[in-house]
Amino acid sequence: MKQSNTRLNLTYAFILFIIMFIFLLLVGFEVNILISFLLSIGIGVLLLNVLTKNSRGNTKEKLPRLTKEKLPRLTKEKEEFYSSKGLSKEDIDYFRRTMFQAQQQIITIEQNMQRSGKLRAIEHRNNTVSLAKELFKNITQEPNRLHDVDKFLYVHLPSLADLSEKYVEIEGHKAKSKTTYDILEKSANTIDKMCELIAEDYVKFKADDIQDMSVEVELAKRTFNKDKSDDQIFDKTI
Repeated sequence: MKQSNTRLNLTYAFILFIIMFIFLLLVGFEVNILISFLLSIGIGVLLLNVLTKNSRGNTKEKLPRLTKEKLPRLTKEKEEFYSSKGLSKEDIDYFRRTMFQAQQQIITIEQNMQRSGKLRAIEHRNNTVSLAKELFKNITQEPNRLHDVDKFLYVHLPSLADLSEKYVEIEGHKAKSKTTYDILEKSANTIDKMCELIAEDYVKFKADDIQDMSVEVELAKRTFNKDKSDDQIFDKTI
C-alpha cells in the first residue's frame, strides 16, 4: 500500500513538473498565455491517463463509476428540429454524439464536486454545474452554433471531469505526504481556473458583444439562484 502511494505521488509530481515545463516553454516562445495553459493541461491530463492507468486498475478502493448509458433514440420531433436548423443526417449524428458525451461529463463533474468539501466550495463560488447545464441546454436549442463552443466541449468539460476525478481519488488516499497535499492544492487551483473558463464559455455564447469579460462572468455566476440550482432539472434531450 505504501509503495503504491509512493509511486502515485511520484507520478503526480512528475506530471506537474511536465505541465509547468511545457507552460513555461510555450510562454517563452511567446505563445498566448491562455493557449499555453490549456495545451500544457491537456498534455498533462493525457500523460496522467497513460501513467496511472495500471495504478487505477489495481486500486482496491475505487470511486463509484457513472453507469454507461446508451445514446437515446432520436425522436421524430428532434429530427425535424435539427433539420430546420440546417443539419444534415451526418451533422445530426455528430451533434448528438458530441452532446451525449458532454452530458455524461457534466454529470461526472457534478458527482465529483459533491464528493469533496474543497471542490464543493469551488463549485459553489463558480456555479459551474448550473452554468454547464444551462449552456448545454442553449447549445441543443442552437445546434448550428456547435463551432462556437468547441473549447467548452472538447477542452474545458473533459479536462474538468478528469481533473476533478483525479482530485477526489488523491484526496481519498489514507496516507498523504507533503507532496500529496501540494498536488491537491495545485490541482484545486487548476480546477478553479477551469471552472472560470466554463463561466467564460457561457458568457461568450450568450453575448454577441462583450464589453467587460470579468464583469460579465461574475454576473453569469450569479444568474441562477443557488437555492434552486441543487434541484435544477438537467435537460438531457438530444
